[in-house]
Amino acid sequence: MSDRLTVLGQTLLPKRALTELAGRLARARMGWLTQAMIRAFIRRFGVDMAEADPSDPRAYPSFNAFFARPLRAGARPIAPASHVCPVDGRISQFGAIGAGQMVQAKGHWFDARTLTGGDDRYDHGQFANLYLSPRDYHRIHMPCAGRLTAMTYIPGDLWSVSPATALAIPGLFARNERLVCHFDTDRGAMALVLVGATVVGSIATVWHGAVNQPRPGEVQHWRYDLDQVVLEQGAEMGRFLLGSTVIMLFAQAGLAFNPQWQPGGAVRLGEAMANPC
Repeated sequence: MSDRLTVLGQTLLPKRALTELAGRLARARMGWLTQAMIRAFIRRFGVDMAEADPSDPRAYPSFNAFFARPLRAGARPIAPASHVCPVDGRISQFGAIGAGQMVQAKGHWFDARTLTGGDDRYDHGQFANLYLSPRDYHRIHMPCAGRLTAMTYIPGDLWSVSPATALAIPGLFARNERLVCHFDTDRGAMALVLVGATVVGSIATVWHGAVNQPRPGEVQHWRYDLDQVVLEQGAEMGRFLLGSTVIMLFAQAGLAFNPQWQPGGAVRLGEAMANPC
């Protein structure tokens, strides 16, 4: 019953209109009203401003500036591992991709080719799906060093990506709006998929800026054969403006995930995620 109510409630919501309204409010500089929104958000979600730079909420002229706040230097050391966690958040699922299928939640699977817009390189690789709650740091960093080769924007639905919704909506991540960034790494192809959701105002990368503002409504593709966009392990690659999900896909299967990782567990940027088998 609760799953049906989750779906029904979101079906009735005007998700795209709410998302556009939230984006406009988040971009606006409204003085005392913006400051009141930021303080209320910090109280509601228990945001640790001691980790932010600057730590004073009054330093942020818009809600977007606050939400994409940087961390202070040294707040997230990079572990000595071949692959490190790219975000603060919680583990949804991780493991092997079986014949192109990945676990979304208990009893639900989704398709790697559909998620990426048709790429078959990840059909027998591995994946990790990480959920960023509203309180989390919302910049995404590189799990390992890589050279950008292509980027695809895929329009779609704007369902919430909360754990409750992942249990209720089949194929959720392959149905929602998403940005797929492909990299060449020392261990083969890697894709970072930034999934949009209700009230996620924009998805941005460090080399392109905001990709879905305004939302184009059609698939867009960029190649980087001549542009040398090379990012080191731990470097920022993108950000969300409001919470969402990051999915990593690795073409090669030879990774052993951190034995302390469990679905539902909290993770932090820079901690060890995986090493070669």
